[in-house]
Amino acid sequence: MSLPELVRGELGGEDPVARVRLGGDDELFVTPTRTLIYRAEGLLSDESVSEYSHEAERVAVSESRRKAKFTLEYGLDDDQSFTVPRGSLDDVLHPVLAGVLSASGITEPGETVERTFRFSELTLVVTSARIVKHVGAAVWDDDYEEFHYDDVSDLDFEEGSVATSVVLTANGRHERFKAPSDSAQEIRTRITNAILTHYDVDSLEAFRALSAEADGEEEEAATTDNTDFGDGPDPLSADPAEVDTDAGTREDPLTDESATDAERSTTAGGSAGGAAAAAELRPEHDEGTVAATGADAAPDEDAFGDSGFEPAEPTDDVAEEVAALRETVEQQARQLERQNDLVEQLIAELRRGR
Repeated sequence: MSLPELVRGELGGEDPVARVRLGGDDELFVTPTRTLIYRAEGLLSDESVSEYSHEAERVAVSESRRKAKFTLEYGLDDDQSFTVPRGSLDDVLHPVLAGVLSASGITEPGETVERTFRFSELTLVVTSARIVKHVGAAVWDDDYEEFHYDDVSDLDFEEGSVATSVVLTANGRHERFKAPSDSAQEIRTRITNAILTHYDVDSLEAFRALSAEADGEEEEAATTDNTDFGDGPDPLSADPAEVDTDAGTREDPLTDESATDAERSTTAGGSAGGAAAAAELRPEHDEGTVAATGADAAPDEDAFGDSGFEPAEPTDDVAEEVAALRETVEQQARQLERQNDLVEQLIAELRRGR
């Protein structure tokens, strides 16, 4: 299909990678670096082409009953926006967002953007090499996550009555995101086909087997011990230096050969005499001590009587108070017993249906 002359002049040397009809003769053209919107000549306007760069930091989409508005934010530069018919929203979002991802360096040259899904505040972009996930009011900004297929080891889907969970195992972690059940089949097909094509296998079972084999090889490589400790330490010497046996001998200071037998006898005699004298004095001292101790330990039987204290005896007032309390307790016990009888009677009547 030929391009309008005005569009051909604006493209320069670029070729459009996507072309979307917007109704009538109006069209949208997407190149790797920008988006062009061609407005045909009408009763109220002349033929025109508007250009929007893909180097945007944020892409937002708002919808009304008949139109959808795209806003591309460029940081400090002025924001730009354009409107398309609401029915063309998904057809326009896919190539525009693919161009923004390419300009941001997220997708690589030759990488194909397979499909773009938008569910409320969740945006999923499925490419030939990765899945890009963004959560937020905007369709796109720098707060995103990407999961490269080289890091994916398993893929599963958990179906529910309202939503289907996509369970992606990447780098040993489980990543979950939910999609409406009415779009679950298309999401399953797109993601599954992209991963199988990337690994060049025919089924998820073959993909899981390939991932398990790769994990086993990595574990085996990690457990292989290639550490080289060298020749090890030198053995201990078998011929140690000789011990010096010429060291001097220490004399025993307790041995005094100069002591005479007479001195030893005199010392022994003095010790025996002192012990005998101590033995004669000890009995008298012990008897005096025992006598004194016995005298001090004897109790004084009249000590409590002379202290002025007398044991307390109950008075008539205390006895009357105790009797009154006993009567009150007995009366309350009788009342509780009557209440218990009434409750049992009520239960019996209710059981009989009265």
